[in-house]
Amino acid sequence: MRNLWAPWRMEYILGKREPYCIFCPEGDGLSDEERLILYRGHKTMVMMNKYPYNNGHLLVAPWRHVASVEDLTDEEMTDMMRMVRECVGILRQVMHPDGFNVGLNLGAAAGAGVESHMHFHVVPRWEGDTNFMTVFAEVRSIPEHIRQTYNKLLPYFKKEKIHEAV
Repeated sequence: MRNLWAPWRMEYILGKREPYCIFCPEGDGLSDEERLILYRGHKTMVMMNKYPYNNGHLLVAPWRHVASVEDLTDEEMTDMMRMVRECVGILRQVMHPDGFNVGLNLGAAAGAGVESHMHFHVVPRWEGDTNFMTVFAEVRSIPEHIRQTYNKLLPYFKKEKIHEAV
């Protein structure tokens, strides 16, 4: 029998939850690297999903704590969509996926894990990236450690071509 090691998931399995909003990091004393934040813009942030569906699973959120798209300003919505586009471009360049899942879940009934602070998911996908383990055992096989993916993507989010919309 073979083992699938995913030790970073134990924190999630044991139910340890942050007492703060994962998208509102001010004042928690953690660094961007600890929070997995790749980009801090004026209106928008990009962070890696700590419990990803796939390697490179990114979250794009407004800095302002809002629960729904109706609560966003036009500038926030424009900037979020621009950052979704940037994320797709960076992931395409760095990870060479065959496709993407991009979307948002509004409300617990729609699957929102953090329903009080809306955010887009940008998930790179590859042909054949699903297997029997996901179907039969509800286990995902993530082939690269999240910190390796973070370090691989971070330089692309620091490039000068990403400018905040004003």
